[in-house]
This record gives sequence, structure tokens and C-alpha cells, in this order.
Amino acid sequence: MSQPAASRLLTTIAFIGGGNMASAIIGGLIHQGHPASQIEVVEPWAEAREALRKNYGIEAQAEAGPALQRAQIVVWAVKPQTFRDAAAQAKAHTQGALHLSVAAGIRSGSIAQWLSSDRIVRTMPNTPALVGKGMSALYARPAVSGPERQSIEAIMATTGEFLWVDDEPLLDAVTALSGSGPAYVFYFLEAMTRAGTGMGLTEQQAHQLAVGTFVGASELARRSDDPPSVLRQRVTSKGGTTYAALQSMEAAGVAASFEAAMRAAQHRAHELGDEFGA
Repeated sequence: MSQPAASRLLTTIAFIGGGNMASAIIGGLIHQGHPASQIEVVEPWAEAREALRKNYGIEAQAEAGPALQRAQIVVWAVKPQTFRDAAAQAKAHTQGALHLSVAAGIRSGSIAQWLSSDRIVRTMPNTPALVGKGMSALYARPAVSGPERQSIEAIMATTGEFLWVDDEPLLDAVTALSGSGPAYVFYFLEAMTRAGTGMGLTEQQAHQLAVGTFVGASELARRSDDPPSVLRQRVTSKGGTTYAALQSMEAAGVAASFEAAMRAAQHRAHELGDEFGA
């Protein structure tokens, strides 16, 4: 029986930022056997520090200090607009570390400049990581070694699935597709629930039916070798109820609007790199 991924790291991991995404990764690490004593966290907000203490037994620090020096891996879980300042505060204590950034938009070249290190991996996770069902993409700068990639994989495996991309600009597309994607699902769930209640169901009934449908359809798509277009056609009989619904969405331009929305997210991810990068 193979060891859990996290237990094979045998290293100290530091988190700069202790919010939702950091907590998702920390929770995954601890769940798979990584000791809390080998996790350092810098989090300026007292409420977030208290949550980390209560949930994981981690005494987070309000600001960067010498305790970071024992970390072999540093996870940057900060907002794009605060990354530069956070890097300036922590740089002196993280010179020997491998760096993993989960900040949207901030390019590895900017991070390398701020930290004076080329050992940087960027990832774009999403919020289902909170329940171990995340979907992440990873990009590594050339200076990152094969074993270092494996260490990053061991971390990300605690949050769900992941894949590597070879071109960093593709992370903007990943941000638009899977990074922001859960919000699209929730948006449709809201609409389906409203429609269900409008047709006479209780809110609880409509919500349960909508969520269950998304879970089931996603699992069917995961297990099937057929593309979504074929799966959709199998549900759609010409002149039937599904056909009527899809014809209505086509007439309203839902697909085109949805694609345009994802382009907007991709564009904004690129803008973040320009706006808050070096």
C-alpha cells in the first residue's frame, strides 16, 4: 500500500497567507499525514490566525520572521495586489526555498525578481480544493528540478487533481476555465433553483435536484469516452423537453455569451499580471 502523498514530503512548508486557499491546502496536507508542526503560516488577520489555530493546531505569525527559514517550500497564497509587499517582507527568510504561487495573474518573472530566485512554480487552483475536489494547473520555471516538481505534485494532490502546462500564458486561460469555473457552476445552480421554485418546487427541493444533476452529469462526463456534445445529444430528443430548453438557450445566445464571459476572465487575469507585476 503506497504512502499518502503528503507524508512523503518530509519537509517543512510555509504559507504566506492563511486564507481559504491556503487553508484548503493545509487541511489536505494534514489529512494525509503531514504534521502541523512542519507547517509555518504568516497571516496578518487575527481572525484567520485563530481559525488556523482552532482547525489545525497551527500558531500562525502576524508577520514574516526567522521561523520561515526552516521551510524548504514556501506557498504564496496572497492576493495579487499584496504579493510584492509580502515578498519584500519575507525575502530575507526564504532564500533557500522552492516557491509555489497560487496568486492569480502574477507572472513567475515578477516573482523571480521580487524573491531573487528562479525556483518558482505557479499554480491556478480552485475552491473545490476545500473539499478535496479541486482542479489545478501548474507551470514550472526551467530552474525547477524534477524532484522539486514531484514535491509540488505531492502538495497539490492533497487538494484534488492537477495537470502541467508548458507555456505560462496558458495559466490565464486556466484561470478563466477552472480557476473561476466554480462561480459559473454556482451561477447556473442559482438560476436552476430559482426556476424550480418558480415552477412550484420548494427551494430545498429545487436546490437538491439542481446540485444532484450537476454532480451526476459531471461524473458521467468524467467516466465517458464520448465528448460532451455526444452526451448532450443522447439526452435530447427532437421535439422533446430538453430540445425545447436547448433551443431557447441557443436563441438567447447563451453559449456565445458564456464564451465571451470566459474571454473576459482570461483578459482580466492578463491585466492582473500587468497591473501588479514587476
